[in-house]
Amino acid sequence: MAETLLKEAEPHLYGPVLGLPSLRKALAENWSQHYGGRVDETQVAITSGCNQAYAAVITALCGEGDEVLLPTPWYFNHKMWLDMGGQRAVPLPTDVQLQPDPEAARALITPRTRAIALVSPNNPAGVEYPSELIETFRDLARTHGIKLIIDETYRDFNSRDGAPHTLLRDPDWTDSVIQLYSFSKAYRLTGHRVGAIIADPILLGEAEKFLDSVTICPNGLGQRAALWGLQNLDAWLSGARQEILARRAAIEAGFPKLAAAGRQLKGAGAYFAYMQHPFDMPSNLLAQKLVEKAQILLLPGTMFRPEEDATGQREVRVAFANIDASGITELYGRLSALAAADLHA
Repeated sequence: MAETLLKEAEPHLYGPVLGLPSLRKALAENWSQHYGGRVDETQVAITSGCNQAYAAVITALCGEGDEVLLPTPWYFNHKMWLDMGGQRAVPLPTDVQLQPDPEAARALITPRTRAIALVSPNNPAGVEYPSELIETFRDLARTHGIKLIIDETYRDFNSRDGAPHTLLRDPDWTDSVIQLYSFSKAYRLTGHRVGAIIADPILLGEAEKFLDSVTICPNGLGQRAALWGLQNLDAWLSGARQEILARRAAIEAGFPKLAAAGRQLKGAGAYFAYMQHPFDMPSNLLAQKLVEKAQILLLPGTMFRPEEDATGQREVRVAFANIDASGITELYGRLSALAAADLHA
């Protein structure tokens, strides 16, 4: 990246609104190979991060008053963007394993529904949706003439080898499927904001109007770094995946001693663990107390559920991607030592 910054002029200039052609082509080839389907470069747009990819897609699909189904606990940025655009986020409850139910979704679809948005591996819960479940949601979307948006920001840290679903093996996938991706997590480019939309070119043309009005073009340096990563870092990324999977294993292996104190591990995967806490205190207050009393920083479940859903008051999200196995041991030690009386002191 330093060499590119110093020696190439193009990264300092405006570029194509939908991204660097060589990066679009490389991602289309990567997606085709990984999923065993067919993706053309005209079906790929590069965005300034995956959050912008979602924002562009929602803007292309929805008008004021339209609806999008979001499984709960939901990714709060997805909810916030709908609020800002005057759309309605329709909560889709999940089961005890935090898996969404297609039949429950079917009952929530109205004439104003434009999409169902899934995140797998999930943020905040970490759970991975089975391929069959994802395909059932695709069929549901197709039947109702709406879109299935699947955010795969954490695709590269899935615990399952190979493709996590078969959506792209369907030659007609563009009629109902929109995939979102982030280079940020895979290649540690979070500050350079590089994401992607994989969708029908007609929809990308609508998204282009939004992108041109907001950022004009994605970050030139970040795009070239993402391209270099796709071309050179497969082995490195495989090692990074194994490290994240080892941290997930440490989260699961160490949890029984917390379970004995009334906690419950509701989900774990990719970068996150989602837990139920035992304290007589809503999680938004508990999160503040944990910083003060135990120097633990995590997010309260109230950020991931509707206000009227009291479940979030008993839940917290732990992001373990920034702590290694010894850090996880220390986290569990601090949580185990924490008593209710300490929180109220």
